[in-house]
Amino acid sequence: MDDHLTDRVALLGGVWLFSDCTDDELERIAALAQLVEVPAGEVVVREGDPGEEFYAIVAGTAVVSIADRGDMAELGAGSFFGEMALLDGGDRVATVTATAALVLLRLQRDAFNETLALAMPALAPKLLAVVGRRMRALESPGEVPFGV
Repeated sequence: MDDHLTDRVALLGGVWLFSDCTDDELERIAALAQLVEVPAGEVVVREGDPGEEFYAIVAGTAVVSIADRGDMAELGAGSFFGEMALLDGGDRVATVTATAALVLLRLQRDAFNETLALAMPALAPKLLAVVGRRMRALESPGEVPFGV
């Protein structure tokens, strides 16, 4: 295993969503993931845009905002976003902006789907719980669904 893959495996292991994955699953997911750095102040995803990527935060912080509701939550290391647009094929439901420099692991749509297929028992219950909380909060003002 090359050093970059080893680094991505270690980083994935620190993300809550992937914490129940086996070493083999983490290695296979890490091979699909890209390491991305985003400077503070930059928009990572924008509400209304097509969703083609899933992101897991390795380091740094970001704020989640929705046009008519303002800031919804702050995300930090171990959090993730972008799954809703990939799961339902719709547009982004929120804007995510880096508030401090971010180190992200990014999975493109095909890689995300492959990740779900190979690690379904470990990922599905957590992913469904988070998506459910986020959907309820989008429908109920006052709830903050985006932190993990």
